[in-house]
Amino acid sequence: MLNIHKISSISKKYRNFKRYRQILAILFKYGFGEIFATLNLDQYIEASLKMLFKKEQGNIQKLSRAEKVRKILEELGPTFIKFGQILSSRPDLIPMDYIHELEKLQDNVPPFPFTDVVRIIEKELGKPPEELFKSFSKEVLAAASIGQVHEAVLKDGSAVVLKIQRPDIKKIIESDIEIMFHLATLLEENLEEFDIQKPTRIIEVFSKTIEKEINYNTEAGHIQRFKEQFAGEKTIYIPEVYREFSTKRILTMELVKGIKASDIDSLKKEGNNLQQLVKRGANLYLQQVFVHGFFHADPHAGNIFILPDSVICFLDFGMMGRLTARQRSDFAELIIQIVRRNPRKIVDATLKITYYDQEPDRDALEDDLAQFVDEYLYLTLKQLEVGKLLQSLLEIIINHKLYLRPNFFLLIKSASTIEGWAMQLDPDFEMLEHARPFFEKYQLHQLNPKRIAADLYDSGEDFFYLLRDIPGDLRDTLKLAKQGRIKIEFEHHGLGSMITTLDRVSNRISFAIVLAAQIVGSALVVLADIPPKWNDISVIGLAGFLVAGIMGFWLLLSMLRHGKM
Repeated sequence: MLNIHKISSISKKYRNFKRYRQILAILFKYGFGEIFATLNLDQYIEASLKMLFKKEQGNIQKLSRAEKVRKILEELGPTFIKFGQILSSRPDLIPMDYIHELEKLQDNVPPFPFTDVVRIIEKELGKPPEELFKSFSKEVLAAASIGQVHEAVLKDGSAVVLKIQRPDIKKIIESDIEIMFHLATLLEENLEEFDIQKPTRIIEVFSKTIEKEINYNTEAGHIQRFKEQFAGEKTIYIPEVYREFSTKRILTMELVKGIKASDIDSLKKEGNNLQQLVKRGANLYLQQVFVHGFFHADPHAGNIFILPDSVICFLDFGMMGRLTARQRSDFAELIIQIVRRNPRKIVDATLKITYYDQEPDRDALEDDLAQFVDEYLYLTLKQLEVGKLLQSLLEIIINHKLYLRPNFFLLIKSASTIEGWAMQLDPDFEMLEHARPFFEKYQLHQLNPKRIAADLYDSGEDFFYLLRDIPGDLRDTLKLAKQGRIKIEFEHHGLGSMITTLDRVSNRISFAIVLAAQIVGSALVVLADIPPKWNDISVIGLAGFLVAGIMGFWLLLSMLRHGKM
């Protein structure tokens, strides 16, 4: 298990100095060198770096800050690429311009040697590939930041694919997260704007997410749940998972061969009705979201195969979204109010699917949503694209410092992807019109007497327990007050930079006092005429003056380097 608190304590020891310097060097290369002095990281970066990257910085300066961040992550390798990919689905953590740029991140990682594949299989499954499988291909089907894929045939003749985790990837990730967390902590302590954005929280989120991704048992569980929720549905196919050949580091699945969902020519050649195929895909997606609340969050064309009889097969279940019954209801209400063109109700529905640090300006938000309605909702259904509509709504949410809950953003991204694929196959397809029955069903469900009665019962039950617990809680509070054990905590904001400055000033004063004492002591030794001597001057005194000179020069150089005298 990746323990971020354990990692953060180890990080103070800088156990991976070489990797630390590599990360800082790449940050310097892309123009982030100004933060080193602020974070007191000068000792990790040599002055020669300026000369090393001088030629490259001309082209780099033309890049936007978001583009620089993407290129930094690409250069830093697998952990950081995965970090960027995960952040690209979290608009609650980073701005939208960075989201759009990080979406371009692609795994461009070379495969690891077949000898490592054999070693991992033997360690995880207890036997070498030749004893477990009828045949095992040395050829790599695909390589990504976490693992790579090989084809094989089981002893019973079943064709399978094995997703095999990279050797020592957990140690590599832990080492990189250690450094990330240390840098994030320094940013919060030394720069006020980062104290608000909380980069340590971002690293904690990444740590929890990547921990799930490097455990292939989690993905196997996703596949099993997805398979169960569509049991009996003949228009969808989910590959079989072979649990006896799967572990945390190996995932063995049925090999499925079909036509990529974006290969229009091949789909037509095989006699598929594209309009019918699009409706099936949209129906399956809407069922995932509004019926089951568990949906494929990365349904791009490469993860969807079309099998004979227009059966749709989903692949790669690493990224899944979840919506509770209440969240599904809130999202359906938002879409219904958008269709009804009611800005005030849209505001209420929007606030239900977001959270915020400060109460937003409802009037300003309503004005922006009214303009949003005017721009989009008076178009014909054929002109209206749900993906663009939701993206525009998302930008309004971000501008008003509201944070969309992660699963809702995954929903918006996946809906946009599905709609884009649908319009590629059938340009006349109207997603909103097709989804209308699902929204109307939810609206009727909201007014269902049984549901209302169930909600009232749940609320009454919660209220009963609240009333029951109040006397006990009040008694405990009064008891603590009598014992003088009630504590009130105050949290100060914005003092980090001042504390850092005071520390720097006190260190310089202490250094100057030691320097002055060194000079005075050396002078007393010279005046005392203490042997041994050189040219009638005490060698010990001369050595003391030399040390004092070095210390003084070092102090002066440090002050000049920070631009302060």
